[in-house]
Amino acid sequence: MQLRGREITSGLAFPEGPIALADGSVIVVEIAGGRLTRVSPSGKQHSIAELGGGPNGAAIGPDGKCYVRNNGGFSWHKDDRDYLRPTGRADDYSTGRIEQVDIETGIARVLYDSCDGIPLKGPNDIVFDAAGGFWFTDLGKTYGGLMDRGAVYYARTDGSLIREVIFPIMTPNGVGLSPDGRTLYVTETETSRIWGFDITGEGQVEKMPWPSPNGGKLLHGIPGYQRFDSLAVEASGNICVATLVRGGISVFSPDGDLVEFREAPEVFCTNICFGGEGMRTAFITLSGTGRLIAVDWPRAGRPLNDPLTAQP
Repeated sequence: MQLRGREITSGLAFPEGPIALADGSVIVVEIAGGRLTRVSPSGKQHSIAELGGGPNGAAIGPDGKCYVRNNGGFSWHKDDRDYLRPTGRADDYSTGRIEQVDIETGIARVLYDSCDGIPLKGPNDIVFDAAGGFWFTDLGKTYGGLMDRGAVYYARTDGSLIREVIFPIMTPNGVGLSPDGRTLYVTETETSRIWGFDITGEGQVEKMPWPSPNGGKLLHGIPGYQRFDSLAVEASGNICVATLVRGGISVFSPDGDLVEFREAPEVFCTNICFGGEGMRTAFITLSGTGRLIAVDWPRAGRPLNDPLTAQP
């Protein structure tokens, strides 16, 4: 099944982290461009903030500010198909960080750059819960012959709490919540696996015993060479995972069954979010070619816990 949609804009520098606002505009990060960008319904681009490093994911918090996962920066390569792709840690990398951005003024500040004295490596994706706190993934970093192991964290927006919740976990990328807020979903890029964790309290999950390598319940593992990126959850509870290499959106039931696969027009189909009337439009980033597209979706997306995104 093909993704059939319309191109909203192009020429973005490896866009990810789409946020569909109620006014019809979409905020994205441009990882290679080091900025946070707002795209109007007509496709016009406006830079909200020049952040540097590698802004990798974003979400609107309960205060209306944008919370950006900044991975600290990648090095980049353009292949023979003219696709831009990340290839490792930037030469000027210092650390990963969580940034709070006022989307009206563009003023940004670093909220967290470490946890318990240990620097963040490569923060990636984020989701807010109903209490106003947020879960986020740290994919880690690859440099030379070394790879930092990844983790999942929980934090508050006032800077008073950051907690490592899941460690180690192999290249955690997408993160999302079930509609009832009781289950945390995490995708792993290099294993193309999706895990579920029962939430037991603020920034706390139940850990399964061995043989689970990270304490989660394995929902699905895609065969062959595919890679998972970000995710979004439907109102029904289905989990929509942006899938690399094969290129498209893999949709899983809450029990982990593969419901469908929708093939994208390029291999770097990286992120998906829902918005529009009835939350029935999927906004999808095609990062290798720098495009943002809109697709009529057959099912409604899950409303998010923030004041600015489109609601049903």
